[in-house]
Amino acid sequence: MLKQLIYRLGQQPKLSLKRFLIGLGLFIAAVSAIGYGYYQHPMAQLFGLVLLVPAVFFALWGYIGIFANRFAQIIVTMSPDDKADDNDRIN
Repeated sequence: MLKQLIYRLGQQPKLSLKRFLIGLGLFIAAVSAIGYGYYQHPMAQLFGLVLLVPAVFFALWGYIGIFANRFAQIIVTMSPDDKADDNDRIN
């Protein structure tokens, strides 16, 4: 069940990268608005804080998709003969 979730989350790496970059851009805009509001107009800080919520959401959603794609590639390349409890043993 966990494998299926990882495969489903990581099946579209370009879309995940796009989501991450949108979140990163929104985050930069939110931090800029908060900084501008600190020196100039206090209402800009509120706008920046409101913008921070979707920024973190999109960045996190995209990062999880990118991570799932990389992790799915590792799962596929693992041999079925490998056992998790044998990883500590030195051959």
